[in-house]
Amino acid sequence: MKTDFFLGLNAKGFHKIAVHQWTPQQAGGVPVVCVHGLTRHGRDFDVLAKRLSKGCAVYCPDMAGRGQSDDLPDSKSYNFDQYKNDLTALLARIGAAQVDWVGTSMGGLLGMMLAALPNTPIRRLVLNDVGPLIPQKSLDRIGTYIGQQPVFDTVEALEAHMRTIYASFGVPSDKDWAALAATGHRQRADGRFVLAYDTKIADAYKGQNKAVNLWETYDKIACPVLVLRGAQSDLLPREAAQEMTQRGPHARLIEIEGCGHAPALMSDEQIKMIEDFLEGKTK
Repeated sequence: MKTDFFLGLNAKGFHKIAVHQWTPQQAGGVPVVCVHGLTRHGRDFDVLAKRLSKGCAVYCPDMAGRGQSDDLPDSKSYNFDQYKNDLTALLARIGAAQVDWVGTSMGGLLGMMLAALPNTPIRRLVLNDVGPLIPQKSLDRIGTYIGQQPVFDTVEALEAHMRTIYASFGVPSDKDWAALAATGHRQRADGRFVLAYDTKIADAYKGQNKAVNLWETYDKIACPVLVLRGAQSDLLPREAAQEMTQRGPHARLIEIEGCGHAPALMSDEQIKMIEDFLEGKTK
């Protein structure tokens, strides 16, 4: 794995976007783009990307304001139009006629938006615990913690905090938790540690967190879609997930026990589900 950077353009200038790239062990596979959730980052996909890279290149960007990417100049800059522009720059950089897309939460919403457009390069789409309908109460719950940015003296203390706030991910092992903490922090000038995102994202979120209804967008998607739903998820209601199998692209739905929002995609079982779908073994 190597981390590279490319330029995005916001209303006030340029910003750098980090992308973690996994080189294929054998040539010929369709590249995979993995896009993370609201306050997460591209290194969330390390375990999945390593496995998928046996047959294809994998690209895991840190969206602006997350991970190793630059923060944007103000809270208004954090919006879906900006994210789509940055991801279009990434697709141009990849230069492939087709890509497969794995999107967790916000990354899945962006995947839906891009897959619904004419001449989309997205061949297959994996939606990890997200769909076209997100209830207001779920958005309100996220709003209660997103702007809080506690500071920790050690990475171990930050990991303990992550185990609490991300318990619903269903992270498989202590080793995986340690890896998430190791890649998921920023170190401040005073040597202390915070989670790897810009708190201005919270200001943008709280100004826009109205119930999401993207059924019109979803119905325009023509590529095969796999929906992974955490069995205890409140962000993707079971009724909405079931409806996704009956309209638009008629998605394949798999519920994952022991998880809420959103499955970590670290276990062999979850990775195999994605591998089989991207290889066309399941519709």
